[in-house]
Amino acid sequence: MRLIIDASGILHGDGLSPEKSWRDLDATQMTRAFAVNAIGPALLMKHFLPLLPRQGRSVFATLSARVGSIGDNRLGGWYSYRASKAALNQFVRTAAIELGRRQPAALCVALHPGTVATSLSSPFVKAGLDVQTPTQAAGRLLEVIDRLPPGSSGGFFDHRGDPVPW
Repeated sequence: MRLIIDASGILHGDGLSPEKSWRDLDATQMTRAFAVNAIGPALLMKHFLPLLPRQGRSVFATLSARVGSIGDNRLGGWYSYRASKAALNQFVRTAAIELGRRQPAALCVALHPGTVATSLSSPFVKAGLDVQTPTQAAGRLLEVIDRLPPGSSGGFFDHRGDPVPW
């Protein structure tokens, strides 16, 4: 199996923070979130998907986030992060269709790693939340990737392998 994993993403830092209200929306911050969370991974797909072998299983996986699910949004807020991850999910779904025409055994998927003990999530961790170490999260995601069945290309899966709603 050939495997490419994109783990790029930004939620906060250098003046960027998740918006709690539409009043907090800022074009510069939104542009930065979309550049890192959606446009960057889309350009990786552009350059790397054609390099996947035409025969046999191969996987391009990108880290998305459950908050990028439109159907699972119950709390609101985090406008730019949510929208940029939703855009990433659409890029995955669309690229998977094209990839399937060229390389039917190849998969292009979005993965939600869960909450991982990193600088991205540390300001938002609450008591009782299942927080994984980076090593645990990577191991779980590799297990999910190994278990993805044919036909799962274009899907969005969490760290347990369960589908995440769009």
